[in-house]
Amino acid sequence: MPLVLNEDQQMLQDAAKSFCLQHAPVDVLRRLRDEDDPRGFDPDIWAQMIELGWTGMAVPESYGGFDFGYGGLGVVLEQTGRTLVSSPLIATVLLGATAISKLGTEAQKAELLPKIVAGELLLAFAVDELPVHKPTHIATTAVKQDSGYVLNGSKTFVLDAPVAEKILVVARTSGDTDDAAGRSLFMVEADQTGVNVTRTKMVDSRSCGKLTLEDVVVTEGSHLGAQEVSDASLNAILDIARVGLSAEMLGSALEAFERILEYLKQREQFGVLIGSFQALQHRAAIMYSELELCRSAVRGALSALDDQDKTDLDIARLASMTKAKLCETAELVSNEAVQMHGGIGMTDEFDIGFYLKRARVAQQFLGDVNFHRNRYASLCGF
Repeated sequence: MPLVLNEDQQMLQDAAKSFCLQHAPVDVLRRLRDEDDPRGFDPDIWAQMIELGWTGMAVPESYGGFDFGYGGLGVVLEQTGRTLVSSPLIATVLLGATAISKLGTEAQKAELLPKIVAGELLLAFAVDELPVHKPTHIATTAVKQDSGYVLNGSKTFVLDAPVAEKILVVARTSGDTDDAAGRSLFMVEADQTGVNVTRTKMVDSRSCGKLTLEDVVVTEGSHLGAQEVSDASLNAILDIARVGLSAEMLGSALEAFERILEYLKQREQFGVLIGSFQALQHRAAIMYSELELCRSAVRGALSALDDQDKTDLDIARLASMTKAKLCETAELVSNEAVQMHGGIGMTDEFDIGFYLKRARVAQQFLGDVNFHRNRYASLCGF
């Protein structure tokens, strides 16, 4: 399992880093927040990301993509995490395109994946219904009727729901609320009758919303894959997204740490640089060690996603281990970043507060540290 980037991935990392620094610095996120932009992203920057081919990284060439794999997409997400880029990459590409690739029929793939690659389609993925991540809890129903299905229910914290043109909804076709079986994925048009999205203002300024479905009628063709989704299939999609999100969290944590080091080399107290204080050096050393563990975990998990010999269980374990570790380290580094900057770290003048806010949202999305510790233990037979 390679834990270092190959030559192509290194070139991609350099290009992505250059783009994010030049065209999508943290100032862009600050502007989106100040303007209260309901989209949550800059469309001009998104258009440039599409031109760079980032939307087709993990999409097969037969559907218009570049088949660079999730390793390539993870490299990009790590760099977007460094400058806190807010874009549809996670909702549309990491979740939406993955779900279609894994579960869609040939006709659905041929129709939808090229549109995603070309930037002609924005998606949202609606699974959670509780204040916490629990993908087994699905109360939203899909009742079969002659012409298709009727959907009723609600979803919480649906990333990019306010801007999505189509929403992938996990709904129950049979069984009780917490049954692992009896779930399916449906493609719902965001503007059709009975679909209501209420925008949720997230602390990290990303676009999110609550989705309500009231007697929403969808055709048979909207049933992704035209069959029920097993627990393993749903988690396979979510695990890929968890690893990709962890890559973004790694980038944010690394950037926050580098800003801490820079500040320690500049700030003086009592006529000496605070970086010379042994207590702060020890705290920095702990963060460095934890971040190196995170880097290895992310690299290993991304590599496993593109390894055909890895089983779903292998990937599930790596995904939960990686997300748990990144949640833990992101909290440590973001807390230390604010504390080591002192009083000015609490002000809006400095960007460091944005990293803490992004960390807190990312920690909860797709499962927090406790969720993934428990899941990892269960997957290992404990």
